Amino acid sequence: MVKARKYVVTKIFQGQPKRSDYELVEEELPPLKDGEVLVKAEWISVDPYLRAYNRESPTPYDQFGFQVGVVQESKDPKYPVGSRVVSHKGWRDYVILNMSAPFPNPATRHYKLPDIGNLSPSLAVGAVGMPGATAYISFFEIGKPKAGETVVVTGAAGAVGSLVGQIAKIKGCNVIGFTGSDKKAQSLKEELGFDAAYNYRTVDVRKVLKEAAPNGVDIYFDNVGGEISSTIMYQMNNKGRVIVVGSISAYDSDPSDLPKVTILQPAILFKGLKVEAFLIWNSSQDEWNKAFADIVKWIQSGQLKAKEHISEGFDNIFDVYIGMLTGDNYGKAVIRV
Repeated sequence: MVKARKYVVTKIFQGQPKRSDYELVEEELPPLKDGEVLVKAEWISVDPYLRAYNRESPTPYDQFGFQVGVVQESKDPKYPVGSRVVSHKGWRDYVILNMSAPFPNPATRHYKLPDIGNLSPSLAVGAVGMPGATAYISFFEIGKPKAGETVVVTGAAGAVGSLVGQIAKIKGCNVIGFTGSDKKAQSLKEELGFDAAYNYRTVDVRKVLKEAAPNGVDIYFDNVGGEISSTIMYQMNNKGRVIVVGSISAYDSDPSDLPKVTILQPAILFKGLKVEAFLIWNSSQDEWNKAFADIVKWIQSGQLKAKEHISEGFDNIFDVYIGMLTGDNYGKAVIRV
């Protein structure tokens, strides 16, 4: 018998998640049935959406999320011992998977590690995983970028934002990023090739945006929501496109008393803005695979840098999660277990 450990969410979060909202549970896994594989987690992901979906998930629930694991035992000849798989089984060290089972919810799908050559398997929960697919698919599907256009990214040093900015540069756009520290802003320019980047905490966003984008903004990639988003949208050009993928600025807020921001309807109406939300769960595996193929090619050619914030240890997952929510990470936060 294999004993597995997992994190179980026992309470709806009130403000920032607390360690007391979780229970670490041990369970014995049953023997494998035909078609099943036993997987040991190798890399576990923490992402902002885990916080956002907390209120949508009746407690108690096993903390979901993406992980890369190695097959330890197999009763599926297509997945021999030693193969790597990606699943949405979250914060647990061992799991039994039936790789051929249907997926009623796309978020629960699991699949073989994409072909990443000699790159680290950790990328399969980052640039060559859900964050990479989110950046790629949403930017092209909604943003429809053209060379010479100006793109603004908030949350620009995060797992998704850092990729969007680089993809925009590959496609010939002028890219401006907003992030939460001077060090991150400097790295976005010097390491990732952003044309301009700012610490939103210490600048006048309206002023620096006018200086960096004197001819206006064509595409806004919105990871955070809040007043900064209103400011940016009022500086967009006619027929500008806004891609909404997150609102991390309000995730810890009381749902009955959400933050108030400047009204957006005048900017949307008189500028003819297209504002569209993007949920990665609505895209197909074929779309993910197309994104992965291009992203791997760009990484291998040196056109794109997949920044990772790597931490160690199954017992440290919660602390890494909180650090990610408060902006400690630069790039994708991932835990080696």
